[in-house]
Amino acid sequence: MLLQPVDYFLVVWFVLAAASTLYVGIDQYRNNPEPVVMKWGFILVTLYMGPLGLLLYVLADKEPRPGEHEDFTKPLWKQGVGSTIHCVAGDATGIILAAVITAMLGLPMWIDLIVEYLAGFAFGLFIFQSLFMKSMMGGTYWENVRKSFLPEFISMNFMMAGMALVMSFLMMGRDMRAMEPTELLFWGVMSIGVIAGFALAYPANVWLVARGLKHGLMTERSKTEALAQSTRHQHAMTETHGTGKPSHEQHSSHAAESQAAAKPEHAGQASHDANKVSAHHGGHQMSSDATTAQVAALGAVSLLALAIGMIAPANWLNMTLSARDVGGAIMPPGMIMDRDTPADAMRDMAAANPRLVTASFGLDAKGDQELPFRMENGVKVFELKPSVVKWTILPGVTVDAYAYNGQIPGPRIHIKQGDRIRVNVINELPEETTVHWHGMILPNQMDGPAEITQKPIEPGGSYSYEFTATQHGTYFYHPHAKPDREQALGLYGALIIDPANPADEVAADHDYVIQLQEWLKREGLTYPSMPMSGGMPNYFTINGKAYPSTDTIHMKVGETLKVRFIGTNNGFIHPMHIHGGPFEVVARDGETMPASARFLADTINVGPGQRYDVIWKAQRPGKWLIHCHIPHHTTNNNVEQKGGGGLMTVIDVQ
Repeated sequence: MLLQPVDYFLVVWFVLAAASTLYVGIDQYRNNPEPVVMKWGFILVTLYMGPLGLLLYVLADKEPRPGEHEDFTKPLWKQGVGSTIHCVAGDATGIILAAVITAMLGLPMWIDLIVEYLAGFAFGLFIFQSLFMKSMMGGTYWENVRKSFLPEFISMNFMMAGMALVMSFLMMGRDMRAMEPTELLFWGVMSIGVIAGFALAYPANVWLVARGLKHGLMTERSKTEALAQSTRHQHAMTETHGTGKPSHEQHSSHAAESQAAAKPEHAGQASHDANKVSAHHGGHQMSSDATTAQVAALGAVSLLALAIGMIAPANWLNMTLSARDVGGAIMPPGMIMDRDTPADAMRDMAAANPRLVTASFGLDAKGDQELPFRMENGVKVFELKPSVVKWTILPGVTVDAYAYNGQIPGPRIHIKQGDRIRVNVINELPEETTVHWHGMILPNQMDGPAEITQKPIEPGGSYSYEFTATQHGTYFYHPHAKPDREQALGLYGALIIDPANPADEVAADHDYVIQLQEWLKREGLTYPSMPMSGGMPNYFTINGKAYPSTDTIHMKVGETLKVRFIGTNNGFIHPMHIHGGPFEVVARDGETMPASARFLADTINVGPGQRYDVIWKAQRPGKWLIHCHIPHHTTNNNVEQKGGGGLMTVIDVQ
């Protein structure tokens, strides 16, 4: 499932990378007179660098016309490309393999980088340089290890310096999917890392080639090919004899003829003049004119670059984290993450995973529907199933949310004072949860705080809450395991308890529950909104909908309306105001106020967890608003629609 715009870009990138790699592979084996190790070097680097690898191949190595490879690859900048190619091909392969393994093992990032460096260096030195190039370098395997060690060490240091910086900052940025090898983003970061490593290693490789410390591009032709080159050269010379205008082809054929006149296996020698290459024992031996001071200085700078690439990110990032710690979480835009930010905080702030959505609900779906029950030995038995859903709050605007029984707010539990109830909670979330019965007097083990009164309900687990309702009034339920995450993503619902004595109820002609919520949706993902950097909400809902999709309450002049305000939101105090005249506050936090303590108001501050019951009388016909008096909270992503948004609903009085 593609979650972000970058995912679509990566799909295109990897399709281009595959096509580029296929072209390079076919062309290398059909047309290009490179040694096998260089063929595979260009194939691997094109696989890692995509179209950029193809560009390097075409500009620096692809034989433009038959017989011209030697002259075409002579320029030092192209020889440097070749040297960097067989450095990157070996080193990057080891680094990428190590990155996959360390991620699967759950090793922290700082260990990951060390293992990647060692693996890349070992693969580049012992496999790609000393083993795969043994036939060209001559001598024994261990002689080649000794001769290759220093140039490989320098080149690898620069290569890893570039890759380490890219991997650290991109893997441990907002989108932690980059740490998961099962995600496209991981491979995208690897590709960018290889490109950065190539760019940083290239200047050093040019110098190493120029001083005869590393091989660049080579040409390897069979005796038949060399003889054919000589024949073509002679034919070209015959055709152009006396013209006084020798062509580029003549020059190339002359180089080929010279090589063929020596030994066919030395056909690539002409392209290595700049490398101080000499034929010896059938291989491509090198002699260097680099001084000890020069090599030492370059080696020291490479170590400095490596130290910066490996260590500097720890000043900004928590390098003790691993892929397992963050689990592919995506952080909200603007969240401040630093070297002290723990993995728990990142997971808590992370977006709800759209891949885990079990059901989608349109604009017509309503929350706060009364929850049915069954009777068992005089006990009312209810069932709650929290799960991940896609919920529509406005036309065209959905949130990935946590919901009880597929509703936001969760279903209303409506009982009577004195009822004994049992609520079976079956956890279908990807994380642990509990349920707390806010404001209720009940046995301590039924209260719901995770790790305090009960073990959390693990994913797939269940727990039964059972108690007798000794109170009456307006209450609600919500999680008490990660409530700043789970409640903010939609887990809450009303618990309405009628009094055993109907006379204790403050009666009204209409009864309406208002449950408040704040949402954070950015770049197509839904995050738990919190009053902190990066967590501020941009959508607000009443009973799971934002105005103008909220309910309209229909009344007649002279009728009364009981509004039960419930602070099911997490982060803000909402001054709730009703137009058209004052209301009477008759209950607070579930407790009915004595008649002498009741008071008139037109605005009441509803904080998280608070409940107010108010009685409003329709005195004039018309459309009268109920809304939060913070203007930002009556917008949808900072935009007004049909006169407002967010925490607004209309009372239509006839």
